[in-house]
Amino acid sequence: MTQVREAMSGPVVTIDHNAAASDAARMMRENDTGDVVVTDAGKVVGILTDRDLAIRVVAAAIDPEVPIREVHSADPVTIAPDEELSAASELMRQNAIRRLPVCEGDNVVGFISLGDLATQGATATDADATLSDISAAPPNR
Repeated sequence: MTQVREAMSGPVVTIDHNAAASDAARMMRENDTGDVVVTDAGKVVGILTDRDLAIRVVAAAIDPEVPIREVHSADPVTIAPDEELSAASELMRQNAIRRLPVCEGDNVVGFISLGDLATQGATATDADATLSDISAAPPNR
């Protein structure tokens, strides 16, 4: 069976929780990614996605200089690199998330996304079922 480490992607972009949401948006653009890992003194405390910026900052008409700690998703669900890819799919399904940080101890070493599931080891049925479950979940606000 395929392990998460064989399918995860990167780079992992991190940002301090005191930085501004606009800084995170620029980092996403510069690194061509849809998310950043939020840290406090080097410890993972959350994740901020492009969707979080759209829903929690832009649509709510909040100043883009708001600290990330006020708009990120706290306590992200993570997975270890030696777990099976099927476990990642199940975690994504259960928690209605499209991106799953891969952590070794306190360090984020990669991500598993729906695209990774579809192209790097999961069957098309697994990826489709995960996407279907995530799409049916209540919106993240």
